[in-house]
Amino acid sequence: MRLFATNLNMPFNADESALNLLISADTRLPADRISNVRIVRRSCDARNKNDIRFIYSATFDISDKDARRIASDLPKNIGRAPEKPEIAREMGSIPQPSPVVVVGAGPAGLFAAHTLATHGYSVILIERGKPVDERRTDVDVFWNGGVLNTESNVMFGEGGAGTFSDGKLTTRIKDARAELVVDTLVKNGAPEAIAVDAKPHVGTDVLTAVVRNMRSSIIEAGGDVRFNTCMTGLKTADGRVTGVIVNGGKAIECCAVVLALGQAARDTYRMLYSMGIEIVAKPFAVGVRIEHPQGLIDRSQYGKFAGHPRLGAAEYRLAGKTGKRGVYTFCMCPGGFVVASSSNANEVVTNGMSYSARDGKNANSAIIVQVNPSDLGSEPFCGLQFQEKLERAAFRLGGGDFSAPAMRVVDFLKNDAPHPFTSVVPTYRPAAVPRDIRKCLPPVIHKGIANGITAFAGQLRGFDMPEAVLTAVESRTSAPVRIVRNERGEASRLCGLYPVGEGAGYAGGIVSAAVDGMRAAERIISQYKPSNG
Repeated sequence: MRLFATNLNMPFNADESALNLLISADTRLPADRISNVRIVRRSCDARNKNDIRFIYSATFDISDKDARRIASDLPKNIGRAPEKPEIAREMGSIPQPSPVVVVGAGPAGLFAAHTLATHGYSVILIERGKPVDERRTDVDVFWNGGVLNTESNVMFGEGGAGTFSDGKLTTRIKDARAELVVDTLVKNGAPEAIAVDAKPHVGTDVLTAVVRNMRSSIIEAGGDVRFNTCMTGLKTADGRVTGVIVNGGKAIECCAVVLALGQAARDTYRMLYSMGIEIVAKPFAVGVRIEHPQGLIDRSQYGKFAGHPRLGAAEYRLAGKTGKRGVYTFCMCPGGFVVASSSNANEVVTNGMSYSARDGKNANSAIIVQVNPSDLGSEPFCGLQFQEKLERAAFRLGGGDFSAPAMRVVDFLKNDAPHPFTSVVPTYRPAAVPRDIRKCLPPVIHKGIANGITAFAGQLRGFDMPEAVLTAVESRTSAPVRIVRNERGEASRLCGLYPVGEGAGYAGGIVSAAVDGMRAAERIISQYKPSNG
């Protein structure tokens, strides 16, 4: 019989084979009668720096005879292994008349197209940017001081913005599809550890291969993937979408559109709004990136065990209040880099990225302050315009060549003039230059960041390290708009158009965006018979 054990804890450096002994003690069965122990979850408890422990959940097998004998006397942490949840996908009865067009090859679009193609549906995935390998070349050129390609950059291209990130897969959503997302990533080249770790990450270097393999899976299943193909309009008839206009001319006929925009697609938002699609402003947050030595974070979190290979680079997540607003860290990248994420000329945008090894000298995270639409006005694009204003101000302050304005924490907190960087060297490329970053941030934001740094220093020792560096501006934490959709997941004013993911205002990370794209695919599946069925 297959059973499930939770809350199995051991010193972090203990051999995991000892789990068999823990299960033996809990079940009071000899260790040699417990077999096929499989770890399904592993988390780190570092609250006691002198006794850091890993907490495990695991499945295991015992004989039916032993199961009957101990059934009435099992501890609370032992029970039947849960069945793997099945995703019910009822197929419709209407023959699919034309392809589904999926717009955008970020997580939402990739998983929508993958779900449709692998179930036999005709699907065309279009992406305004380039394939991931060509995209990486364009990004490297820009980071090394070359020209920004406004259609192939950190925001646009195969894999979406998440490709140039830490590849975090942590999510708060409770949906069986989340497990399927992780399984699919593993099948396409992600490390198996992401299915076990409580805070899984993939890393930019590995994500490139995963994204490429997912594209191959879509094509092998009969899907069509087209790059350098930007949606510039929609064809409609009788309140329903009937086609997608691409690159300003040719139309692709379709039975439905999964609209998986990235939040940088500001031109597309405005085009949709001009067509009468309902778009509203939503809350978001803006701020800066902070960099510390990774060793400082390791020591603050792990004490004397800092640097141990079983623990890896330490993370943190901190939150507080500045007045009535939230201020918090976001998208923390251990051993990572602050990266240039501009997608338009004359704008400086920062983000964080880690490679899978997380072995860079610096840790970085956003420090962001909440912004509400009521702060800015009632117009749907008030938040988008606010973002643009900040990004242009950062561009000018940095010198107008995509250098980012940056400042030591000590100068920022003392309202002093910026001094040269010292022990913490900023990792932003093309370059970070000492500037008074308050000049490109509204007072409510830079005062909120200062309050946050002070509060966070009480939660994590050394967070207010004088030589730590703040780099502006972190403006694209989430979309400042939402494309309104109805209970069927369609745009409120156009049937057959399914807005999904972060860009549509309905997700907050790789996994939640992928799940949202899968749900849209399932709604389409429920209407039509597969074209290849």
